[in-house]
Amino acid sequence: MAQTNNIALVTGGSRGLGKNMALQLARKGIDVILTYNQKKEEAFQTVNEITELGQKAAALPLNTGDSKSFDSFFEQVKQVLTDEFNAENFNFLINNAGIGIHASLSETTEEQFDTLMNIHFKGAFFLTQKALPLIADGGGIVNISTGLTRFSFAGYGAYASMKGAIEVLTKYQAKELGSRKIRVNAVAPGAIETDFGGGAVRDNADINAQISSITALGRVGLPDDIGSVVAFLCTDDAKWINAQRIEVSGGMML
Repeated sequence: MAQTNNIALVTGGSRGLGKNMALQLARKGIDVILTYNQKKEEAFQTVNEITELGQKAAALPLNTGDSKSFDSFFEQVKQVLTDEFNAENFNFLINNAGIGIHASLSETTEEQFDTLMNIHFKGAFFLTQKALPLIADGGGIVNISTGLTRFSFAGYGAYASMKGAIEVLTKYQAKELGSRKIRVNAVAPGAIETDFGGGAVRDNADINAQISSITALGRVGLPDDIGSVVAFLCTDDAKWINAQRIEVSGGMML
């Protein structure tokens, strides 16, 4: 098969940061397969926006918290690669899908803990494992972490711990996949104006102002601040960046 463009698989690409990542990848000339959990309409709207940018795109349903579904998901990916992209492999995996749960350590339930672990750590671990036969040699993986692994805000202990595990996993993935010339990096956003966690950073003026006041560049982040960095990591300009945690926070909590 004569694959013409690089292809990226972005989990949780229907909205928020994932949507911006998908669009920024398209602007770099990269085709995109994005996944959605419940937001099918938004996902296909994103697909339309990518095709308007001149790139190929497809959307597939995926619950990253259900690792038992991954085998059937990648059968769908193989079919889409063949039918819509004239390809056998994709080049970049962006482990972005996630949710936010805010609860103190004393009040976090086992159900909340398991939900966070299944989506943010177990899901990302085994989704990547299942993806490895389809990722082209010389490609890359970008794991999305959080600034909360470096600085602490009460109520995010379980969530941030899962992301801390992802940052350690990133180094091991880079080590073990180096023989295939697959680069693996983690991007750690600061507070961003999206609907994540109920949209508090975006919609609550007091929270927005408080975060701006502890950020060196004097504002909260926007999706575009993150998507462009993820897209950069999927280009040859980033060919020697590997096993790194790249915080994209405008200088929070310095």
